[in-house]
Amino acid sequence: MNTLYVLDVPENIAVPKVAAEDPAVTVGRLGPYFVISADQPIVIDRRAVGARHAVWYSCVAGVAPGSAITKHDKDALRVEPA
Repeated sequence: MNTLYVLDVPENIAVPKVAAEDPAVTVGRLGPYFVISADQPIVIDRRAVGARHAVWYSCVAGVAPGSAITKHDKDALRVEPA
């Protein structure tokens, strides 16, 4: 299971919304975080999120053990098994 944590602040709201558009992805909550999980790689397109670069690069709060960020650039964020 790939799991990404995103802090629930107004600037980050679009990240879990875009992630949830993929039917294989589930979005939940844990305290002040969105928990984005999937059995397959999680891929979120920055342009679909509409985030400026500063917000985009600071949206990740962490990943669960066994998950790794394999791409986080101006185009996309990708989380896969570590």
